[in-house]
Amino acid sequence: MISIENTLVSEELLSEEFVCNISKCKGECCISGEAGAPLEKEEVTFLKDNYSKIKPYLDDKGIRAIEQQGVYLIGLDGDLETPLVNGKECAYAVFSNDGVASCGIEKAHQKGAIDFQKPISCHLYPVRIQQYDEMIAVNYHSWSICSEACLKGKALKTPVYKFVKKALIRKFGKVWYNALKKIAKKTS
Repeated sequence: MISIENTLVSEELLSEEFVCNISKCKGECCISGEAGAPLEKEEVTFLKDNYSKIKPYLDDKGIRAIEQQGVYLIGLDGDLETPLVNGKECAYAVFSNDGVASCGIEKAHQKGAIDFQKPISCHLYPVRIQQYDEMIAVNYHSWSICSEACLKGKALKTPVYKFVKKALIRKFGKVWYNALKKIAKKTS
């Protein structure tokens, strides 16, 4: 583990390679799993306050799920998360004509309707964070649905921390990221 400020970072962020290959996986991370995307408290507040601005960018079935369940749920583990459509895809997922899932929240952001990109847990993926009393664990999450992303990352020689650079800076700041980058250079 690597210690930076109040975080413990898995060395897998430096050693594993990853680049999303959406043409192969079709956005499966928005569809598969047992729960919605993890949300932070500030994100829940944002979704409550801005749902009307996001709604025009969502699919009908996602809108129905949100209007039945709410803009967020408290999961079985007590964590905040996005609602699901019939226990499957995230209610905020939207689908292209060729079946590729993407984020309706991010679409609203791209069109200038909101100033929030998407939940940080989605932006960081395949990195997962876990808040503890004094520390934050920053870990690489290996999931079989991302096997094509791992192959593409290896082909492009892109470590996980570089792939999620913008998200890591969004979450922890430039100083933190530069410290991680410096450690990565020493270990390579």
